[in-house]
Amino acid sequence: MTPQPKPFITEAAYLAFELASTLKHEYFHGNIYAMTGGTEAHNLLAGNIHATLHAQLRRRPCKTYTSDQRVKVVATGLHTYPDVTVVCGQPQFIDRPRQTLINPTVIIEVLSPSTERYDRGMKFQNYRTIPSLQDYLLIAQDNHRIEHYMRQENGEWLLRDVTGLAATVVIRSIDCTLKLDDVYEKVAFEPDDAERPSEAAEPR
Repeated sequence: MTPQPKPFITEAAYLAFELASTLKHEYFHGNIYAMTGGTEAHNLLAGNIHATLHAQLRRRPCKTYTSDQRVKVVATGLHTYPDVTVVCGQPQFIDRPRQTLINPTVIIEVLSPSTERYDRGMKFQNYRTIPSLQDYLLIAQDNHRIEHYMRQENGEWLLRDVTGLAATVVIRSIDCTLKLDDVYEKVAFEPDDAERPSEAAEPR
């Protein structure tokens, strides 16, 4: 028996589906992908980062969003939910009531074995097409490490790999600092994290 192709889902249909859904889904090239819940470490890391950036940006014209904020990559059509998003200046949305953001300044993702390859690969390829995006950070949840990608004036991206609880990451586009000691506060690694292999992942 020949498998039947999946029906193409329009962006409008996806947005209507997402509005009625109790779960979050990504959308790309006419397909919808369910997003799974995060581990305790994942949730603590995202919460710690949001808290420290929010505190630094409180009285400045910037906003910090949690993973409930949907972002659209206009050039490619990807709809997704970054773990932490920062916008400096006026946020721009494609819809009402202001649900889909299109001009992030900083995007931060917490890595996991099931999404690490996707976050570093295809997802970052999509994110790089966002004109407003200046910084992309990947946060490890199995060791004290942050990969910080910074857009250069010539459009290229520079990677700074930061490790150790004594280290800091300076996000110049929003004039903020992430101390790894703050990012990893109360985060306990699983005993076998260092030995667990990463698996390829598609949007989900």
